[in-house]
Formats: sequence, C-alpha cells, structure tokens
Amino acid sequence: MRLVLVGPPGAGKGTQAERMAERLDVPHISTGDLFRANLGQETPLGVEAKKYMDAGELVPDEVTVGMVRERLAEPDAVKGFILDGFPRTAPQAEALTGILTDQGRELDAVVEFAVADEVVVQRLLGRGRSDDTEDVIRRRQQVYRDDTAPLLEFYADRIVSVDAVGSVEEITARVFDALGR
Repeated sequence: MRLVLVGPPGAGKGTQAERMAERLDVPHISTGDLFRANLGQETPLGVEAKKYMDAGELVPDEVTVGMVRERLAEPDAVKGFILDGFPRTAPQAEALTGILTDQGRELDAVVEFAVADEVVVQRLLGRGRSDDTEDVIRRRQQVYRDDTAPLLEFYADRIVSVDAVGSVEEITARVFDALGR
C-alpha cells in the first residue's frame, strides 16, 4: 500500500506509521528522518538543505521533493510506503503525484487522523518538552490548518478519516478497518 498520513502535530501519526509499516511490511518514511539522513550523509541534497537551514530559512520544496523522489525510488519502497510529514502543502502533493506517475504508481489512500484541538494540546503538554508550550502548540495547530486545508481538498477522493482519540491499539484497528485491511 502507498499511503500518506495527515493530521495535526500530536495526532499520533508517527506512532501509527510505525505500527502500520510493520503490519504492511513497507517503509515508514518521515521527512524528519529523510532530512537527518541526507544531512548526516552529506548527500548533495543534504548539503543544499543545510545551506538554507544554516541561514535560518525554510528548505525549498524542490530540495524536499528531491529527497522524497530519491527515497521512493529505493527498492524497499517499490511495494509500498507510508509517508509521514510529506506532503504538507498542495504544491508538494502535486509533486508527489508527478513522482508516482513517473514510476507508474499512485497513492492508495490519504489517512487523516482526526482529533480535536484540545485533545492535542493536552497530549503535547503531557510530553513535558520545553518547546511544547500551549502558545507554541496552538501556533503549530494554526499552521497545520492553514497549510493542510488545501491538501485535504487536493486529496478529497482519497481521504480516509480516522478518529484518533483512544488507545494506540484502538486507533490502529480503526485505521486498518477504514482501509479494508
């Protein structure tokens, strides 16, 4: 299966992605891991990304898309993948469609983890991280809403929405039920 996971920070995407990847026997590809790998290995894309990051700028889509393109071409991703953190915007979704079209593939579904803002705030405050203040969390939620609304529209025909409140096991079961697995 080829899946994209969307949901606000704190919705449980990373936790669910790991469980789903194991059960489906496909790689969990997070943009954070991609960036760390490319930076650590000093790949050409990693070197390019570092220039922007060192300058305090956002890494342009073409660099991020390049990393995703290379990762999806690796042998373990041929049979499927779970993308976590990409795409974040409609232009990135268009780029992903192009990558998959070039490979003769398409997405099976976009799994949306639906969770109320207040639940996310409490989850993230409960982690006890110094950067997880209520103001920062609410700002991240607003950025998510602003960036992701067009993405959900772009993928309207592929969205599978799952209630992301409950135990990890309950949410995993809902995801697989929703995917017919």
